[in-house]
Amino acid sequence: MKVLVAYASERGGTAEIAEWIGAELLRTGVDAEVSPAGDVTTLDGFGAVVLGGALYAGRWHREARHFVRHHAGALAERPVWLFSSGPLDRSADEGGLDPVPGVAKLARRVGARGHTTFGGRLDPGARGFLAERIAKRAGGDHRDRDRVRAWTDGIAADLRAVSA
Repeated sequence: MKVLVAYASERGGTAEIAEWIGAELLRTGVDAEVSPAGDVTTLDGFGAVVLGGALYAGRWHREARHFVRHHAGALAERPVWLFSSGPLDRSADEGGLDPVPGVAKLARRVGARGHTTFGGRLDPGARGFLAERIAKRAGGDHRDRDRVRAWTDGIAADLRAVSA
């Protein structure tokens, strides 16, 4: 089964998490392809989907939201997992954060098998009025690669069970 790992990222942190997920799936023997959500025109050829989106002000990246709305029917026919990235602290690692309401609604719409939130990354030298202000207070890399790996290993195990 081939898995699409799609992502919507503004500053590259979520894209990198998607790359980590794709690499870990490949390491476990699962065929995976990583792509920006906005570049995906069809889910034909993919047996499962992992979709990630960056969080901004409590909302999932618009391209991730659009991806779910556009592909809702096809997503409902295959295993789907969602992830968010964004907290600029360790709160995502301290206990499972519930998905923000909009993501929870989309997860229900497509029958997602799971969702998790990973810490985000904001470079201390980020440009833009709001980004600069936030970077001064909470900039840095708050992602936990081991947690991404463990979550992905769970997906690989679920996929092996579905294929058996």
